[in-house]
Amino acid sequence: MNCPDCKSSRIWKDGLRHVQGNFIQRFTCKECGLRFSEKNYKDHRITRGRQICVSDGEMKNLVKVETRKEIAQREGTKDGVETKGKLFEFTWWMKKQGYEKETIRTYLSCLRTLSKRGSNIFNPESVKEGISQQEWSPNRKRIAINSYSLFLKMERKSWEKPRCKVTRKIPFIPTEEELDDLIAGSGKKTATFLRLLKETAMRSGEAKRIQWIDIDSERRIITLNDPEKGSNARSWKVSSTLIGMLNNLPKKSNRTFGDGSVTSLKTTFFKARKRLARKLQNPRLLRISFHTFRHWKATMLYHQTQDPYYVKQFLGHKCISSTERYITIENTVFEPSSDEYSVKLSRDPNEIKGLLEVGFEYVCEKEGLIFLRKRK
Repeated sequence: MNCPDCKSSRIWKDGLRHVQGNFIQRFTCKECGLRFSEKNYKDHRITRGRQICVSDGEMKNLVKVETRKEIAQREGTKDGVETKGKLFEFTWWMKKQGYEKETIRTYLSCLRTLSKRGSNIFNPESVKEGISQQEWSPNRKRIAINSYSLFLKMERKSWEKPRCKVTRKIPFIPTEEELDDLIAGSGKKTATFLRLLKETAMRSGEAKRIQWIDIDSERRIITLNDPEKGSNARSWKVSSTLIGMLNNLPKKSNRTFGDGSVTSLKTTFFKARKRLARKLQNPRLLRISFHTFRHWKATMLYHQTQDPYYVKQFLGHKCISSTERYITIENTVFEPSSDEYSVKLSRDPNEIKGLLEVGFEYVCEKEGLIFLRKRK
């Protein structure tokens, strides 16, 4: 049997479906992610944590599986009910403290995962042991440690945090052509979202919050008054192409990209990205995420302006140290090929403006003359 979408033969069994007393085998394509059945093809979003069902005699493709029945039995115990109640209390406590929705969701997810995997959230040593056993990235472990520290703060308790060293990695910077390939190969809504990220360097959560009243189509200005991570509010002058793409979207909600979560957009984007990487024979596309567009824009801006404070303002950073990483990235991506410069002197403001627009850099001013230079 082959996938009805991409015709791949790389499919696996994905559980049985009970329909009117009959069992229908379900399958999932490893290439494009389509989920379908023997008798009735139908797309389904693949969710994490789904149980993989197989027929008798076949090996399961998960190392460790906890059935829904086992989870229900455990959560139905006194300890399970108490844990759920305390996590619910933790959610409201974070809301009252003014934490962002995404922070609350992330912290709650960490604590729930640890609880489901055997950690007792009322025992710091149990949680510490549970974190050490997870095959998480250092950054994910750091988030889990911070979430439990905040939980203990609510309980007016403390613990000795486990050590967790997080190395800040250099982000992947694609070419502009690769970003444009993704935009051109995506659907109308996803392509518009990606174009918005490319021109404004917004975080994906910020872009999802944009409302129609934030878009001034006549003057081509987009304003963000609801930023994430404590960033500054900001506005951008965008291209007429982006404004046209935005105006072509259906206006079914106050929000430009609908009231759903950003996760649905990510799922659609990941499928398109995988399809385009295979079609264009470019595996580098698989390394591009929503946040890659922000890294790319910041790097290009610093290369064009050589002004970290302008890049800081454009990105909404409150601290210049968050922007300085793009200086290192720019020096690596645009490694100078020569140490020779073309030098210009001028007193005329219009001439100086023209030289700056074509890439000349200000050096100094002496005796009324402005010195500018540009690599050959």
